[in-house]
Amino acid sequence: MREPQAIVVEPLAATVDELYRKFGVWKTARALMSAAWRRRQAQNQITHLSNRMRRDIGLPEAEEEVPIWDIGAFIQAKAGRPD
Repeated sequence: MREPQAIVVEPLAATVDELYRKFGVWKTARALMSAAWRRRQAQNQITHLSNRMRRDIGLPEAEEEVPIWDIGAFIQAKAGRPD
């Protein structure tokens, strides 16, 4: 077994009070709102996953778009799909 480590954690109120004293109420509030907004914006995106990875995690496969410059594959892809 590992030896227990003594971790000293200040209560949240003391930490917030220290931030208020050091930076002021408005800068602290703005930083909190900014952090909350960035956290809200960060979401897991699956658009970049390959079909293999999608299958591995149980998602449906994405329909792959064939580039128009690959004319042979483009014609085959269009022939298989009704417009």
